[in-house]
Amino acid sequence: MSDSEFPLVQFMREGFDPVAELASIRADHPVYPMEIPGGQTVYLVTRYHDVRSVLGDHERFSNDFGNVIGLGSNQEDPGGLGFRDPPEHTRLRRYLTPEFTVRRLRRMEPRIEALVEEYLDKMEAAGPPADLVESFALPIPSLVVCELLGVPYEERADFLRISTNRFDLTAGPEASLQAVNDAMTYLTDLVARERLAPGEGLLGQLLREHGDELDDRTLASMADGLLTGGHDTSTSMLSLGTLWLLENPEQAAKVREVDGHVNEVVEELLRYMTVVQVAFPRFAREDLELHGHTVKKGEMVLCSLSAANRDPNLGDDMDQVKPHRETAGSHLAFGHGIHRCIGAPLAQMEMRIAFPALLRRFPGLRVAGEVPFRALSIVHGVEKLPVAW
Repeated sequence: MSDSEFPLVQFMREGFDPVAELASIRADHPVYPMEIPGGQTVYLVTRYHDVRSVLGDHERFSNDFGNVIGLGSNQEDPGGLGFRDPPEHTRLRRYLTPEFTVRRLRRMEPRIEALVEEYLDKMEAAGPPADLVESFALPIPSLVVCELLGVPYEERADFLRISTNRFDLTAGPEASLQAVNDAMTYLTDLVARERLAPGEGLLGQLLREHGDELDDRTLASMADGLLTGGHDTSTSMLSLGTLWLLENPEQAAKVREVDGHVNEVVEELLRYMTVVQVAFPRFAREDLELHGHTVKKGEMVLCSLSAANRDPNLGDDMDQVKPHRETAGSHLAFGHGIHRCIGAPLAQMEMRIAFPALLRRFPGLRVAGEVPFRALSIVHGVEKLPVAW
């Protein structure tokens, strides 16, 4: 691989695995300086303990979107928590945290189970073959977000279309940006309606408890952040996890038949797949040292989550799936520190429900065609997953 290709290596995969060049960087260059278009230097961090250290240090590293603007980007501020620093990040996250406790999320479990069964019914009625992405892995996360936010039932088909379009890059960047604008327009209108008559979902709950503290745009942005963080990532995990299970029938049999085993499999698949390849960019708040490199104030640091979660310093055979690892649960698939994905418990619940239900409904499920992986992406996944039974 030539030097000019290295700035993209953290977004590249070969099947389930990060490309070999990323492992070489991790072994030889703990902090790897790269020059990006425009001449700026970006530092790629790949080892587990280094990545964990950077992600956990909000005193020396900033997430503020204003740093991206400083690099010449003309993007509109996307809102949400990922591009916020304390105290604003702390203030906004404080509103959401109670809604993502295990106790609060338990009330969603029956609804997720019902959604999974509904789409399995649809797959069964339509008969084989099917594209598991389109038939199952794509709609479930979007409808779980609907359930979470409190999107009215009669509007969920439109919401599913809007939320799916934003992640469809085949129509070009303008169409994707339009879909983001459509989502924000819809969510802002939904917040305005919820303010008049708060429902039972997260938006209604926040408006009842904190309506005087949150304006409509801020609340819509928070909702959009949950959609962005919980849609494509969960779709990819459902698709990739199912593909791996179908290729490993012994593990599939345990997930199908043994209570409790699915928990360990889900955690290990989250580590192994690490569908979010890099964390939100960090920017040095001051001149600092990282493994002998001087990172100047304002320079960007990119943390490769996929490289960190395969770091051999964590244990043996990190390029293999071993559900009962001693380090299970310490992976960085959801990030780390104050910006760790707030929706992690919800995503884990979706996986724990969906995998066994799918495998039990279709015990003869098999891959029935070529599976095109995304070759270059921030969120790794497959374009489609043809299956039959």
